[in-house]
Amino acid sequence: MKIHILGICGTFMGGIAAIAKQAGHQVTGCDANVYPPMSTQLEAMGIRLIEGFGAEQIKLEPDVFVIGNVVSRGNPLMEEILNRGLPYISGPQWLAENVLRDKWVLAVAGTHGKTTTSSMLAWILEYGNLNPGFLIGGVPQNFGISARLTEMPFFVIEADEYDTAFFDKRSKFVHYRPRTAILNNLEFDHADIFPDLAAIETQFHHLLRTVPGNGLIVANGREASLERVLARGCWTPVEKFGVADGWIIGGADTIAFKEAFQGRLQWDLLGEHNRMNALAAIAAARHAGVPSEVSIEALAAFRNVKRRMEVRGVVNRITVYDDFAHHPTAIETTPAGLRQKVGSARILAVLEPRSNTMKLGVMKDALPASLRDADQVFCYGANLGWDAATALAPLHDKAATFDDLGALVTAIASAARPGDHVLVMSNGGFGGVHGKLLAALLAGNR
Repeated sequence: MKIHILGICGTFMGGIAAIAKQAGHQVTGCDANVYPPMSTQLEAMGIRLIEGFGAEQIKLEPDVFVIGNVVSRGNPLMEEILNRGLPYISGPQWLAENVLRDKWVLAVAGTHGKTTTSSMLAWILEYGNLNPGFLIGGVPQNFGISARLTEMPFFVIEADEYDTAFFDKRSKFVHYRPRTAILNNLEFDHADIFPDLAAIETQFHHLLRTVPGNGLIVANGREASLERVLARGCWTPVEKFGVADGWIIGGADTIAFKEAFQGRLQWDLLGEHNRMNALAAIAAARHAGVPSEVSIEALAAFRNVKRRMEVRGVVNRITVYDDFAHHPTAIETTPAGLRQKVGSARILAVLEPRSNTMKLGVMKDALPASLRDADQVFCYGANLGWDAATALAPLHDKAATFDDLGALVTAIASAARPGDHVLVMSNGGFGGVHGKLLAALLAGNR
């Protein structure tokens, strides 16, 4: 099949491109921002990339155009496709029909932790010699790639609740038809497409309707929202984690299932959120046939995901981290986890409120509490629809906001001292702030 992918440089669509190429399809693609690292990764696979969405791309004459959800009406190429009545399909639907149909799909859904938990699960299956395929919204460091296709039946996918495409407003995950589904957690997010938490719960309920009776749902037992989802209808066995009558992790990271000891987790990851992620991955892997003791052993060798508490550099004993946190809950758990590691050492939190939900200001009032474990807070407030300084006022002198990236870097570099931990949190590139900050620290140390 010859396919042309619109919006190919996003992590998800780039992953589809890689999988399609591995499956033997002829793949080309276009995007408004064709740049490394995704561009170089795709070109290394022999995938031709085109800058922009020019209508002349219909001359490629693919069998089908695969549409990413970055594409909307008014896009010149999309308008030409519609005007000419050419075949098109969403990325999730193409994946479901051409790759997932014959697979044992293990889908990881939830507001937080999808990428990390998917990476844990894929690594456990790999360690257990099940050689899974996967499509993950990040780069698991155990693999070095975000997507692959194998001949084995198992396929791990990060199951996003964001909508599918401009012409299909269902959540992406309803296309995947998982046999094993993890419901990691559920909070309000994506305020640009969902009016409230109840609307997201409805989409999760639709996901449950697709899981077969011989499948398994692994659900966070601490989440009232997920209890409501399950109460709306569930036709599949459920194993809960985080509660005593299911999978639980206790002191010294001992793991039990229904009070039966399974083993002791020995790893370097930080935070209660990662302990919960581990429980979910162990339970899902057990359903696929990996004994829990093998999963626990695998996690001792788990190397996490790029941009999840990733150390970007150390200058003059000042450590700079990069983390993807962008929702108040994720922002809260990240400094809290780091605090457990560094004790009384100073944590300088650097935040870019960049997601659509954060830009709308829906959760701005939750930010001060989420940053309580930081000693100082630096916020980049450019291009927001609300005033960051006002939102962070409850932190008093502990917080400073900046609309200029250079001024932000200068202020952080001036404040940092040996032994500090600088935690940068954003779901975007943040203007290359990590490299700029490390350079500024190095210059100040000369």
